[in-house]
Amino acid sequence: MKLGIHAYAFCSQWSNETLDLIDRVKKLGLDFIEIPLMVLEDFDVDAVSKRLKKVGLDIVTSTVLFEDTDITSDNAEIRAKGVDYLKTCVKATYDVGGISLSGVIYSQHTKVTRDRPTEQTWKISAECLKEVAKYAKPLGVTIALEPVNRYETYLVNTCEQALKLLDMIGEDNMRIHLDTYHMNIEEKSFYEATKLAGDKLIHYHLCENDRGIPGTGLVDWDGIFKALSEINYQGYAALESFVDVTDNMNTWVWRQLAPSGDVLIKEGADFIRSMQEKYGLL
Repeated sequence: MKLGIHAYAFCSQWSNETLDLIDRVKKLGLDFIEIPLMVLEDFDVDAVSKRLKKVGLDIVTSTVLFEDTDITSDNAEIRAKGVDYLKTCVKATYDVGGISLSGVIYSQHTKVTRDRPTEQTWKISAECLKEVAKYAKPLGVTIALEPVNRYETYLVNTCEQALKLLDMIGEDNMRIHLDTYHMNIEEKSFYEATKLAGDKLIHYHLCENDRGIPGTGLVDWDGIFKALSEINYQGYAALESFVDVTDNMNTWVWRQLAPSGDVLIKEGADFIRSMQEKYGLL
């Protein structure tokens, strides 16, 4: 299992001014950095690629869809814009040597609605993502769906729902990205949801129930790592905790979740490594 960290544990927006975080993550002894692509115009492909190669660090990317890129919109032009945006994210991922793009990429993040999604909603999401997956396949990029809680999406809240959408998409470079923060709200069992993902699992966000230091809250870490061990998980797993409110997506960080970002990362990484060792995933 490869252990890394989300860039938003250090900063509220990625740009060339945060390139030194790549060096910092390497010095922490982590395997990869996860860089969000919410503000693509500030993602300097050449600069990121050169720095990753220089320090010898892997990368995964993630993003979310907004109102103007919602692939479940009733407006065909917005759906097309969403597909183009995801393709651009795929290309950026490929250009910096990444092999995985994930996130809330199946519908608008925090979409305001009072209606449940219809089968037509699922269908158009699957059709759009199928096009993106076909574009990504020859580039060697895998696309992963991240189920998130009911307050952030009305479409994919659980691993079971992610598997449903994968089946509808029908492309073999589609996978699942689980997140313990969201699972704490939506799943009945951390263990069962992780086992259900099985060989479709490619990325895991390791968060405490309050996004604080892993191991200090309510998340069933033994259940998670027992399941990861049983499926022999060798994919990516990132510490994800947000340090501040951002201008480019909702993070809802209204209080200090740890004494500092460095404390959260050090203590969180130490705890996760102890769980890896306990369950034979080092």
